[in-house]
Amino acid sequence: MNAPSASSLSYPPGILSQPQLEDAFAKGFLVNSAPLTDGQIQPASVDLRLGAKAWRVQASFLPGAEHRVADKLADLAMHEIDLSNGAVLEKGCVYIAELMESAYLPDGLTAIANPKSSTGRLDVFTRMIADYADEFEMAPAGYKGRLYAEISPRTFSVLVRQGSRLSQLRLRSGQAHISDDAMAALQNKAGLTHGEGIIHHKIKDGIPLSVDLSGKAHGLMPGLVGWRARKHAGLIDVDRVGVYPVSAFWEKVTSADLNAGGLVLNPDEFYILASQEYVTVPAEYAAEMTAYDTRIGEFRAHYAGFFDPGFGMPELGAGETRAVLEVRSHDVPFLIEEGQTVCRLVYEPLSVVPEALYGARGSGSHYQAQGLQLAKHFMPIADGATP
Repeated sequence: MNAPSASSLSYPPGILSQPQLEDAFAKGFLVNSAPLTDGQIQPASVDLRLGAKAWRVQASFLPGAEHRVADKLADLAMHEIDLSNGAVLEKGCVYIAELMESAYLPDGLTAIANPKSSTGRLDVFTRMIADYADEFEMAPAGYKGRLYAEISPRTFSVLVRQGSRLSQLRLRSGQAHISDDAMAALQNKAGLTHGEGIIHHKIKDGIPLSVDLSGKAHGLMPGLVGWRARKHAGLIDVDRVGVYPVSAFWEKVTSADLNAGGLVLNPDEFYILASQEYVTVPAEYAAEMTAYDTRIGEFRAHYAGFFDPGFGMPELGAGETRAVLEVRSHDVPFLIEEGQTVCRLVYEPLSVVPEALYGARGSGSHYQAQGLQLAKHFMPIADGATP
């Protein structure tokens, strides 16, 4: 398929929202090998679906400016996997999967991807790869061709199939960026992060978020600070919702586990924690959480990191909505303390306000009004699934 002409691009600057994403499919900027499914287009993103083939590879890679992904697969693929009827992706292994969506981007339109929230909460590390790419999760303006996903389950082996959704794609028209000063003004106006007793630190390269260790983030279980993944748990089908018992996959981390005023993160263990702040994403914006910053500690604080417009909005009945942090320490034990900055939120304006916001009635949103919440695959705590 030939790339659409630049003259067909008529979107105002910003992150494209649902009606524009639908238009992008209609114009051929995004192309899918099978019809879109219900809920695939979110308020400001598109869920990417796994295709029919995946490959077990020797190592993660980027194709670089001279090569397609297929060229690298010819050298690095160990065996091909048929996903049409489902296949198990083993923890500790690296896979490349073709995606059902391709991109034919005009000048001025770029694509950015992130893992879905549910994917990150399972400790499944996934990144989009484009042909000729020298960085993950990006397809530049003018790109035309296939898209792939690198998938590496870190804690749980997972069952996936053709059509499974692990990642989400955003389209950006122009340079959709706001300065720290503009974010500070927006913070003062809309209360992007808020909460009783919260100390608002200096906004620099985004709005700081800190970790909550008070034991109050899970209203049904006072004293629960977080969850630590069991290392030798069973298989998780990524397309099944609300079926897995919490105790088979997670251990509770409580106030009794705190030491020296904080929580010691053990190397190569995976934790689910919550932000101290409540987070709001106004209707005119989307937000991204920076995943890793060596200036604030040797740990990764988030895999997914994308928040649709409407997340945490009181007008949608969200009440007090925290950010959930998927935390993994690197190499050495690390003490993380109450109120410590662990990541940053960067807000970007939307090109237009979407017709339906995240968390609106009938939207099927799983994480609106969340506290310390595990992935949607696990039984709700209220149903007695807790240890």
